[in-house]
Amino acid sequence: MTVDVERGNLDNSIAPFLSLQGKRALITSGTRGAGAATVALFRELGADVLTAARTRPAGLSESVFVAADLTSSDGCAALATAVEERLGGVDIIVHMLGGSSAPAGGFESLSDEIWRQELDLNLMPAVRLDRALVPAMVARGRGVIIHVTSIQRQLPLPDATTAYAAAKAALSTYSKSLSKQVSPKGVRVVRVSPGWIETEASVDLATRLAAEHGGDVELGKRMIMESLGGIPIGRPSMPDEVASLIAFLASDRAGSITGTEYLIDGGTVPTA
Repeated sequence: MTVDVERGNLDNSIAPFLSLQGKRALITSGTRGAGAATVALFRELGADVLTAARTRPAGLSESVFVAADLTSSDGCAALATAVEERLGGVDIIVHMLGGSSAPAGGFESLSDEIWRQELDLNLMPAVRLDRALVPAMVARGRGVIIHVTSIQRQLPLPDATTAYAAAKAALSTYSKSLSKQVSPKGVRVVRVSPGWIETEASVDLATRLAAEHGGDVELGKRMIMESLGGIPIGRPSMPDEVASLIAFLASDRAGSITGTEYLIDGGTVPTA
């Protein structure tokens, strides 16, 4: 709602700055953290959303959820089929899925199996789903694909994130190559690179770190920020902030943006 200053009237006819009304969107890993925030914002902005994870949380409607293990080719195929059956195709794909279960200890602790697991979680779901769904976007001459990478591809922590960082670097390179192929055909491809996001999982980590050093959760947060070399704004990003960036890039407002990567890290990466 806006105010007509000259007439002093309220005007309800002005279109909102940002809308995803009528868009069909697939958002992977949309059940918690920044993924859940992105699902909620897309629905608020009018999109018809489908998301997937291994299990559905109690607060998420069955109408927007598909149970699928996206680390497997069968799980990705099942999700692609569900997208066609339930949405009739897709206009926006947001690849939120990612994470790591690799042990600490540097490169020597990373077996072939751990490397495979990191790639199957952080790279291959995007590759498989894009292969299944993007050709229809190209045929229609429109669509948006957003790959969520990580600042770890630029700032890996050698003791703990080598395999994760390498997988996210591969995702970023793949995304850039895909953008060169499909952007001339009307399909935009963009990357979003978050730093540390304050989610329930990251707060739990901060709490554990603090307990080990006899402090409170704020001490744990400071320890995480110090491990990243500091965050100039003095705090992690919030899930809603990441969701807002993704929503803008997915919208028609960002119609000339493709092939690039946007950091949202509070200034953690010293150069971009």
